[in-house]
Amino acid sequence: MDAETKNRPVNQDSIASWLTLRLTPGVGNTTFHTLLNHFGHVEAVLTASHKQLSAANVSAEAINALTSQTTPDISADLAWLETEDHHILTLNDAAYPTRLKQLNDAPPLLYVRGDIDYLQQPQLAMVGSRNPTAAGRNTAKNFATHLSDAGITITSGLADGIDGASHEGALLGLAGTIAVVAHGLDIIYPAKHQQLAQKITENGAVISEMPIGIQPRRGLFPRRNRLISALSLGTLVVEAAYKSGSLITARYAMEQNSEVFAIPGSIHNPMARGCHQLIRQGAKLVETAKDILEELNISQLATPSYPQKSEQSTPENPKDHQQALDPDHQKLLKCLAYEPASIDELVLSSQFSAAEIASMLLILELEDVVVCQNGRYTNVTI
Repeated sequence: MDAETKNRPVNQDSIASWLTLRLTPGVGNTTFHTLLNHFGHVEAVLTASHKQLSAANVSAEAINALTSQTTPDISADLAWLETEDHHILTLNDAAYPTRLKQLNDAPPLLYVRGDIDYLQQPQLAMVGSRNPTAAGRNTAKNFATHLSDAGITITSGLADGIDGASHEGALLGLAGTIAVVAHGLDIIYPAKHQQLAQKITENGAVISEMPIGIQPRRGLFPRRNRLISALSLGTLVVEAAYKSGSLITARYAMEQNSEVFAIPGSIHNPMARGCHQLIRQGAKLVETAKDILEELNISQLATPSYPQKSEQSTPENPKDHQQALDPDHQKLLKCLAYEPASIDELVLSSQFSAAEIASMLLILELEDVVVCQNGRYTNVTI
């Protein structure tokens, strides 16, 4: 490649050109990078001859598609882009996340719904089980709020369970949250998170490397996980079983030389075994959000760019409910201090009758102090 070609301005390649190349059959992330490195800019790839493309050492499928008279349909992507707060970033855009560029297969295009400025903020990935315990969900939410207030944008995958709780907690803090999804941004999956996704759009961003129209498929989620870890300074696993998909995110983080943190749990909780496995493999055991901030050396991070929330928007501390309860309710809660328990177990540990316990638990559930899961009650104010 001559010097003149290397020094051509980046903006000569339109977003339509980038979309055309990216959606060409046979052109995945790796092939896109190979072609861009060889030709210097996208337009040169699209106008290259069969002989010139062959010299770039890419597949016959990509060469035949690029030299064909038919071009991919990019109309859906361009139509989506016309909506306010919808963006498509190329690798050459200043707003494209710097950390993401370090991936060998960095997405050539990044679809963003929301505020692109959040992509430049320091981030921490939070992942875990789709079916967490009530305590695990509460822990994720509390950690996310604390870290967000410290200036860390929380990045997760918008899935059920720990992902959702992490996003919700981060939205209560200052630094917002980023959701990385495994499908086109014309849909939201799971559908139950439509409202959550809208809140994230208003206080962060929902992003994807997938073109418009791509539906969620099993094989796309692990690919999504590598982006979650790559965007972040570290990855925190809250609850995970041995074969949890969140362990894939942790593995990517290790391969990318970023920190992995894990919150330990009860030896009786199968959702804690993945975290314990990570700790045995070298992940850092954390008990408080402060442990993470100190490890990342960002405990004094200034947050002047984030809007301050009014006192009215600050949620009431659930521990205040606990302190306002009568002595019998407080005594019962002490029996739920560390692990979930059934009514029968509480009868033995509290000396209340089953009827008394059932009545008190009903009140505590209505006060959002305890949660029942599979017949066992958890104190979520700890």
